[in-house]
Amino acid sequence: MSEKDTYKTLLKPSPEVLFKDRGSKFFGSAYPVQDEENIKEILEQLKKQHHNARHWCYAWQLGKSYEHFRANDDGEPSNSAGMPIYGQLQSFDVTNTLVVVVRYFGGTKLGVGGLIQAYKTAASQALEASKIVERTIDQYFEIRFEYPEMNVVMRIIKDESVEIIDQMLELNCRFKIGVRKKDAEKVFEIFTNTYKVAIKKLDD
Repeated sequence: MSEKDTYKTLLKPSPEVLFKDRGSKFFGSAYPVQDEENIKEILEQLKKQHHNARHWCYAWQLGKSYEHFRANDDGEPSNSAGMPIYGQLQSFDVTNTLVVVVRYFGGTKLGVGGLIQAYKTAASQALEASKIVERTIDQYFEIRFEYPEMNVVMRIIKDESVEIIDQMLELNCRFKIGVRKKDAEKVFEIFTNTYKVAIKKLDD
């Protein structure tokens, strides 16, 4: 089985959704995020916006390979809030995404089962209201060549659907290119075997 080279994420923050159960209100929102600092800023902003709420429960998933995640119950019974929210991130197959469900307590306890259902529903509705996009996981390379080789290089770039991220065009030219992961090895080989062209792999 070939390695996965696409991932799904959100195009922009979702509209806020509201789910009610026995007087409690659950406001759900989903956000595209890049790192934990970004997540912290959003949570702080939400706590100001919903300063009278009882709980700000959330889950996030980061990394193009879906490798980092966290779920937080924020004072609700263990695994009754964060994990049901995280379950929806898995269900919608999204990464670089934060889902927060803010709860205003309505006076009636819902029990663990009721809480799981409420947090799951609010998270699901927030993700349903989001615009989800699929992106490719790219490998980046730097290629160097002299100006006379430009036509050869540009033909390979066009034939292999390579994206030019950055370019410096002088007597000695330098391109930064992005190649879809599954094609990276093939493109590296082509440029390696192209006369008077040097290629090196860059970190993401």
